[in-house]
Amino acid sequence: MTFYVENETEVTFPFDVEEVVELVAEAVLDAEECPYETQVNVLLTDNEGIHEFNREHRGIDRETDVLSFPNVDFETEGDFDIDEEREADYFDPDSGELILGDIIISVDKVMEQAENYGHSTKREFAFLVAHSMLHLCGYDHMEEEEAKVMEAKQEEILTALGITREM
Repeated sequence: MTFYVENETEVTFPFDVEEVVELVAEAVLDAEECPYETQVNVLLTDNEGIHEFNREHRGIDRETDVLSFPNVDFETEGDFDIDEEREADYFDPDSGELILGDIIISVDKVMEQAENYGHSTKREFAFLVAHSMLHLCGYDHMEEEEAKVMEAKQEEILTALGITREM
């Protein structure tokens, strides 16, 4: 499993960002029974940076906490049965890893939301990674039922890792 984590801000957290990304991402992939070694890119930016990505790629002119850019077009959430005809689109030819996609997180939102929700920045950061990883695995929350499924999965994964709201 390969994770590329880039922090384009001066913000540092009281935890190892790469370690949390790997821990949470692996937990999501294990829960989803992903059979492949994977590759995920994570960019940490500020509110201004994520605002620009949101405007440019989604046509939404405001900041947000996290953006997910899946590389795999899942027909069914978490179904890693990849059509042979699409393998060249989804797998890194050098490493053979499944390129799941990109995650962009606003460090400003991590700090703001952690304070608003009364939990640690580690818990908020881990939550956003779990949320985004589920998007990279084909999940969405446009409908109420979809949102319930994602919320339950996020909580289950974070609780199993001991990353709770009380942190």
